[in-house]
Amino acid sequence: MSIFLIFLLISTSSTLAFGQTRVGYYGRTCPRAESIVTSSVRSAFRSNPTIAPGLLRMHFHDCFVNGCDASILIDGSNTEKAAAPNSLLRGFEVIDDAKRRIEAICPGVVSCADILALAARDSVVLTRGTDWPVPTGRRDGRVSIGSDTFTNLPGFTDSVAEQKDLFRTKGLNTQDLVTLVGGHTIGTAACALFSHRLQNFTANGGPDPSINRAFLAQLRRLCPQGGNGLRRVALDTGSEGRFDTSFFANLRAGRGVLESDQVLWGDASTRAIVQRFLLGARGLAAFNAEFRRSMVKMSNIGVKTGTNGEIRRVCTAIN
Repeated sequence: MSIFLIFLLISTSSTLAFGQTRVGYYGRTCPRAESIVTSSVRSAFRSNPTIAPGLLRMHFHDCFVNGCDASILIDGSNTEKAAAPNSLLRGFEVIDDAKRRIEAICPGVVSCADILALAARDSVVLTRGTDWPVPTGRRDGRVSIGSDTFTNLPGFTDSVAEQKDLFRTKGLNTQDLVTLVGGHTIGTAACALFSHRLQNFTANGGPDPSINRAFLAQLRRLCPQGGNGLRRVALDTGSEGRFDTSFFANLRAGRGVLESDQVLWGDASTRAIVQRFLLGARGLAAFNAEFRRSMVKMSNIGVKTGTNGEIRRVCTAIN
């Protein structure tokens, strides 16, 4: 069965199940839930488009640490939210806004984990990316430990082998890896995350040889040695606000910003997938289809359902 037929089936069934979650879970208990999330994300996006990549990354970071249970939203000095790998995430206020509005009409029904999954999808749509029905029915976790982020999230210097190993522990394969990293087609990265590539990268003090020479000069101007490490640089040069395949074209041209992104072109197994996404309209259609599939798959990592977990009254604290 083709991925396109699968998506058609998803689109025409409001009760299709994915593991322990299903599309249309709140159809009777809170039918306005999804539209409220969309409204909150859309309103925030109009004021600040950087909200979109922020929410997409937040969902990814949440799912990779103890499952998709909104543990990343919990406040506290030793929580995931406060941990260094999550320090540059943005969009928490959007989830809080959607939760407040939903609680006003459906108290104790809709989980923060589901709101985050829906918001991630809406963020892709608002950046002119693909749409997909989001399976819901997750419950919220009661545990959030900052140190868990360091062993569960990919690092910006990770090799392909390291990335594959981590994704494998989450039930994701190499196809999912390349596809989900393609989410970097929107958003930015801080200079501190890649400035090590610009000088003193090699044994003789040179830059990362995989960087395009013209692009190296551009990055050095944006992130000079000793400069502001928090300055933001587009992950997909020339198309940071649009969800498309130009991110992969930049990898092919040696214009990947993060080391962990650029190495996908240097490894034969991941390069083959990148090349598939670069076949013009066919490549874009393939990327969109794979992204829908991989996002649904990722959003079911370690979900809590039934009596496991809770429905938080506010997303920033356990009940």
